[in-house]
Amino acid sequence: MKVDGSCHCGKIRFEADVDPAAVTICHCTDCQQLTGTAFRVSVPAAASALRFVGGTPKTYVKTADSGRQRIQGFCADCGTPLYSTGTDTHPARYMLRTGCMTQRDSLVPREELWRQSALSWLPDLHCDRSLDQEDD
Repeated sequence: MKVDGSCHCGKIRFEADVDPAAVTICHCTDCQQLTGTAFRVSVPAAASALRFVGGTPKTYVKTADSGRQRIQGFCADCGTPLYSTGTDTHPARYMLRTGCMTQRDSLVPREELWRQSALSWLPDLHCDRSLDQEDD
């Protein structure tokens, strides 16, 4: 599926090809804090299928409690989270944030990650699978 999106202020714009069956919700405490809300919704895109067509994201390297490092890409002007990826020189894939995509309503989560960290007041989100692993 072809998607496009931008940060809130419009300075950074992108296009990508994604598999809508691969959308995930992550409940880990890092995602809760990085989004300022209960969870994060993402979809993977191969590096070769992602094109920034306006602006350049700023990045931040987040080190998880496990020691694993992830690059967080965001707009330096408005702060919109755009993606996370590995710290390799040339990452193979990016976890794109669905909230900044025009097609976000069509990107229905199929899997939940780190469900044990989910906030107690969340209703059942009816995803196909729940896993206790990190991918975001």
